[in-house]
Amino acid sequence: MPRPARPSPAPGAAGYKQTRSAHRQETAEDYALAIARLVEQRGEARVRDLAQVMGVSHVTVVRIVKRLSEEGLVTTEPYKPVALTAAGRRLADEARKRHELVRDFLISIGVPAKVAAIDAEGMAHHVSEATARAMGRAMGKSSK
Repeated sequence: MPRPARPSPAPGAAGYKQTRSAHRQETAEDYALAIARLVEQRGEARVRDLAQVMGVSHVTVVRIVKRLSEEGLVTTEPYKPVALTAAGRRLADEARKRHELVRDFLISIGVPAKVAAIDAEGMAHHVSEATARAMGRAMGKSSK
């Protein structure tokens, strides 16, 4: 019996694909940004500090840091602080800029600052470059 033909992607499939891709990147961006902030504030980022900042267990941070190390975003050794690589710093900088852009855009359209900061945490991961540029233009800023 012949196999049925695979259905063609639905019109909204590209959006779902983009969202899945953004979800995969969220954790890396969140941790890179948290590490960068801890280094700025405390001079170093330790696993226990990341666990506190992220609201997760020590074991969860160890697992994620291992993955980020395998992806070339951080360096780490037992009992030593976690450090961003050049690629990790770029990721953190890009995430910070996108977060600030989304937050500022939300504020510019009347969202209260505290709400905008919270909403931007999730939204910034899913904003395309085209949307980010449009937000910047709407506020009279360039996106880069």
